[in-house]
Amino acid sequence: MTDTAADDPPRIGPTTRVVLHDLAVRPDRDEWIVGRMATRTFVALPAAGARAVELLREGRSVTRTEETLRAETGEEFDIADFVGDLTALGFVARIGDRPVPDVEPPRASLPWLRPRHVRLALHPVLPLLVGALLTAALVVLVRRPDLVPGYRDLLWSRHGSVVLLSGAAAGWALLLAHELAHLVTARAAGVPGKMRLGTRLQFLVMQTDISGIELAPRRHRLTAYLAGIALNLSVASSLVLVLAATETGTTAHRLLAAALLLALLPLPFQCMVFTRTDLYFVLQDLTGCRDLYGDGLAYARYRFRRAVRPVRRGHRAEAARDDPSARLPAHERRAVRIYSVVLVVGTAACLTFMAAVTLPVDLALLARAVRGLGPEHGLAGNADAVTVLVVLGGVNVLWLVTWWRNRRSRRAASAG
Repeated sequence: MTDTAADDPPRIGPTTRVVLHDLAVRPDRDEWIVGRMATRTFVALPAAGARAVELLREGRSVTRTEETLRAETGEEFDIADFVGDLTALGFVARIGDRPVPDVEPPRASLPWLRPRHVRLALHPVLPLLVGALLTAALVVLVRRPDLVPGYRDLLWSRHGSVVLLSGAAAGWALLLAHELAHLVTARAAGVPGKMRLGTRLQFLVMQTDISGIELAPRRHRLTAYLAGIALNLSVASSLVLVLAATETGTTAHRLLAAALLLALLPLPFQCMVFTRTDLYFVLQDLTGCRDLYGDGLAYARYRFRRAVRPVRRGHRAEAARDDPSARLPAHERRAVRIYSVVLVVGTAACLTFMAAVTLPVDLALLARAVRGLGPEHGLAGNADAVTVLVVLGGVNVLWLVTWWRNRRSRRAASAG
């Protein structure tokens, strides 16, 4: 027997039995989500598909599974092809007496962290504690409106380099804590999760892949999606309570006020659902959409093509068939079409703001920093200039490197 023949995939015959990997199954409206946590791969199946998975897991052969489904539904199913599809998804461990080569699971962040270590992250009392802390902070702010932060609170020191470095350090620390909240909550639900840098339009972000959370119950999913926002609100609420007990005008008070503003600044960004923020995943879950961003983008492109190339008379039925949203269920179709408007308008507004404000300000700050170098500006002036060059230039370089690496990764995944 040749090596090529030995490497041929196992034949799936009428009497073939398969062994499936550990799969999670949950109902979702009129479909079932079936997936494998280890590889973060999942698929939506009709009820008959989920029933076929159940029968195969019980050890029934291809023929017995087909007969059982025929008796239960009155319809014919090609279970051999179905097993082939499950194999391509990486759900099948063994076909007959031959093992199926398995893909290497994606690497997880903090692999030593086990669900039992962080199970309290999903305790139903935790949201109540966060709500109580937030309520207490709001009561304090109503009674002490002078504690409401403003942009001037960031300028807590007269040394610009100190303000910039401390702000960057605190901001990245809060960002890391935000993503850790997602990771910990997902890990409590048994999802591995991986943190990495990413880009969203002109923004450099840290993001946590917790795609396996799709297989968890809705309460766990929403908790994992909102964990980062809850952490920011908890930190901000705690700072308000401490700030109220601190004497106004002291260095400690100024530092706390700056930290409070840094904890709150990421929250408005979460409303930019067109960049797939935390609230985007909440919206996607509540609307029951499988891929709100991808479907919304496809529909926006379809509408753009229709706008630049008007449909000729007599071809409207053919153009309607090209509508990518037409294949979706009614509830998804409505959500996708509305979201596509938000996607286009929000993206255009963000890119316009970048061209009109962000880039000119960055260039002006870099030019001022370069002009600020030299012995005539003194030690403090040079320190401020170098800090601006290092921090601002470093962030922009990191954005470019991250964008390029992620682009190459997506191309490699598509080629594979």
